[in-house]
Amino acid sequence: MKWRTFKGEHIRIPIKSAVEDAIKRETDAGYKLKVCIGTDSRVHGRITEFATVIVFLREKRGGFMFIHNESTQHQYSIKERMLEEVAMSIEIAYELCDLFNTYDVEMEVHADINTSPQFKSNAALQEATGYILGMGFAFKAKPEAFASSSCADKVVN
Repeated sequence: MKWRTFKGEHIRIPIKSAVEDAIKRETDAGYKLKVCIGTDSRVHGRITEFATVIVFLREKRGGFMFIHNESTQHQYSIKERMLEEVAMSIEIAYELCDLFNTYDVEMEVHADINTSPQFKSNAALQEATGYILGMGFAFKAKPEAFASSSCADKVVN
């Protein structure tokens, strides 16, 4: 997986190493961190673009993020696409969760799924909630899921 910073700098080491380096750097600088992981997608004709973000929040001091983009020609129903977004977020959360435990960093998985039944994405809410909570992760959905609905939304192609 290719990752980059918001500034566009390529992360040339494994993402787990980059995240650990960031945690060490920020905690050594005296910041208390929280990490939010989310994915958003956009359909362009036959192509579905995904963006997954790892958002680092410094308590009362802003934040930064790492970004991964990918695309596929697979055609998804809205429910399938929402659950694929969640699966992508969980995959990276699972890969990194031991780091967050080791360094005592709070982590949440954010899903770009609306809690209001009037929106199409709501069809995936129950399954997504069960999936994320079943993995033992804290969970936020829209409108509180800023990592997916704001951060990832801004960097999906």
